[in-house]
Amino acid sequence: MTRTTEKKKQLSADDWIKAAFRALSEGGVQAIRAEAIARELKTTKGSFYWHFRDVPALKEAMLARWCQMATEDIIAINKEPHADPATRLRELIALVTDERSAEYGGIRAEAAIREWARYDGKVAETARQVDRRRLDYLSSIAAELGYGDTDRRIVAQLLYGGLIGLEYLQAQNLAGAGTALQILGDMIAAKGK
Repeated sequence: MTRTTEKKKQLSADDWIKAAFRALSEGGVQAIRAEAIARELKTTKGSFYWHFRDVPALKEAMLARWCQMATEDIIAINKEPHADPATRLRELIALVTDERSAEYGGIRAEAAIREWARYDGKVAETARQVDRRRLDYLSSIAAELGYGDTDRRIVAQLLYGGLIGLEYLQAQNLAGAGTALQILGDMIAAKGK
């Protein structure tokens, strides 16, 4: 009789980053600790140190992932040409309000990063850069919709402020960010024509 053994899954740096985002989303920046995350992943701290020099290195990797995944990747997906900029706006709103971030802490992750930024200058600067990049992209869509220089910046601010506020309300079970933003996006697209 042969005994089969189940091979233990090898954790990747990505597994640790995802778990760190979940910890951040649930418990704030102070919850990003190697030992606590190792417990959640049902492994040892040795696995952590295989991938990261220390917790600050993990936090740096988290910020880099957030910038790439939650901004640059979304913009790259959305930049594919469409004849109608209103369609691109609708698709962008669907992208930023879908469940793709669930394994990274979901809807609470953005708010947790912004809270972290209140106490950490490097995180605050990273958040400002992300905000500028997102606002610039929204402004470019507004320009394609026919808004002038001043109005397109205001439209971008309204959309982005709406997203941030609605994410907060959704996390409190007080609103559905996707539906509300789609309505706002449709109103902006109609006015721009």
